[in-house]
Order: sequence, then C-alpha cells, then structure tokens
Amino acid sequence: MSRPQTALVIGAGVAGASVAYFLSRLGAQVTVIDAGIHASSSVPSALINPVRGQSGGVDARALEGMALTWELLRELKAAGHHLPHGQTGMLRPVPDDKARTRFERNLAPGLAHRWLTRDELPVPLSPGWAHALWLPEGGWVDGAALTQALLEASGARMIRGRASAWTARSVEVRDADGSISLFPTCQAVIHCGGSIGSSWAGEHRTHRMGTLLTLDQAATAVPLSFGAYLAPSAGGGVLGATYETPAQGWQEPALPLASHSWLLGKGEALADLSGVNVTGRWTGSRLSGLRTGQDEYGVWHLSGLSSKGFLLGPLLARELAQAVVEDGP
Repeated sequence: MSRPQTALVIGAGVAGASVAYFLSRLGAQVTVIDAGIHASSSVPSALINPVRGQSGGVDARALEGMALTWELLRELKAAGHHLPHGQTGMLRPVPDDKARTRFERNLAPGLAHRWLTRDELPVPLSPGWAHALWLPEGGWVDGAALTQALLEASGARMIRGRASAWTARSVEVRDADGSISLFPTCQAVIHCGGSIGSSWAGEHRTHRMGTLLTLDQAATAVPLSFGAYLAPSAGGGVLGATYETPAQGWQEPALPLASHSWLLGKGEALADLSGVNVTGRWTGSRLSGLRTGQDEYGVWHLSGLSSKGFLLGPLLARELAQAVVEDGP
C-alpha cells in the first residue's frame, strides 16, 4: 500500500490532533498548522456522553466512538502523557415520564444503561427529578490535555499561524506579524478548522457558543447532564451549557450577567452548589454540520463535530487518515 510521505493538517483541535496522530501511525510525516486561538477543544472538562440532548438521542456510531476514545486515553496514559479524565459513568436526570419515554425510544441497542431509583443514585440530585438514567461507560476528559497528548504522540511539526489559503498540495500561512509563508509539495492537505477556521474560510455553517464556569471543587463525583452539565475537572469542577442562539458565523465570545444567572440556576437544579465557588469561565464556539472526506479540489476535511468532538472525533479521524493513506501516491 502506498503511503503519503508528507501531510499538512490545518487546525490543532481534537479533529486535527487525532488526524495527525493516526496519520503518523500509518507512516506519514505530519505538519500541523494552527493559529492557537478560540479552540473549543481546549475545554477543561468534556463529556464522553453517548446519549445526547434532552431527547436521549444516540448517534449511530456513539458506542464505537466512545470505545475508541477510552482506548486512546489508556494508550496515551501508558505512554506517559498526563491526561486528567474519569471513566466514572455519568447520570442523566430526566424531569418527567414524557421525557423518559423520549429517552427510551431513542436509546440504542447495545448501550449499557440502567434506570435508577432515588435510593440507587451514585450522587445526590436536587429535588424534582422524576427519573435518572445511569450510563456506566460514560465520563469526562480534559480536552486540552488530550489534544496536546495526541499532538505530542504524533511527532508532528507544529507551525503557529493562520492558514490563509490552501490547495490539495500546499498551504499558505500568515504569521502574527503579517508575513506569508508557503508550505508546498505535500501529498495531502487536511482541513480540520473549527468554528473560527470555518469563518475564515468563508464557509456558511452553523455555530453555537458554549460556556463553562470553572469551579473550585467538583460539585459531583460523576458528570450530571440535562440542559446543562456539572462534571469534575483537573482543577476542581465545571458547570457548562450551550444555549446561545445559533449563528452563521463565528462571533466574539461574551457572557452577559443574565446568561451567568441562567447557567447557575441550571446547575442548582442538578445538584447542591452550596460551598462551591466560581473561579473563572471558559467560552468556545462549536461548529455544526459534519464535513468529512475529500472535496472536488482534492482537499480533505474533518470538521463540524459540534458537541461530539471527543465522542466521534478520534473515530472519524482514524478512518480519514486511512483514506488519505490509501489515496496517496
């Protein structure tokens, strides 16, 4: 099988880092070009959650993706990388019988789960939740740590700058001082730009702002999620949600006081937050509308993972890397 000698990956979020990692395992020499700003993959605690949203939807490949993400974490940790994470299981509180019916209709065959009574809960919930779905294979991961470990393990050359133009064989990079460099004669270019990268490229896609409040301690030992989520993190805990109106382009992040109050209310509806202090905030923009494969110009793409970046990103990156190699000279 022929293998590309060189590949240029645009974007160093979970998609780009995963592509670089799997390409390197297939023998490619990889260069990653990244502007180093507004990366939603740097989230301090990302859920590995196969059951999505408030209807219990399960992506067709969620179980496969979740298994690969945990496998990668074990491999990278065994290789000496620092990777705060917890395969602790996760709890999905459900407010009423109608919502439970929606969840039960959408749960996938083969998904490990159990409906718990209040006496069986692994962590306390605030009053008012009628049901609780336990997902023993779920958990959380420090997004920044995982993407950094993937990049380090790939051995990729890192170029800091904005990819301003590209073809199937070259990328033009604009440095912070405005100077332009050209990186030509590679066998493959893979665009893994997220929300801001998509906007720079002039694409019309759907963008959703998400915000986390960082906490001085974990409010719960396992992640809780319905409408917002509470989870442990390396620095204590997080309370997060994606609630702003979708936009057709990247926008500067903001957190008005009304949104702050809304988010805290959602957290208090999940668990007791007394004694837990807010220490800061993280804001990132997620890109929706999955795009993967090769376009008509020969450029490869993996973007638009939305909130499923750490659930499906490594799985789709592994498949893309294999396709890139098989297409090589």
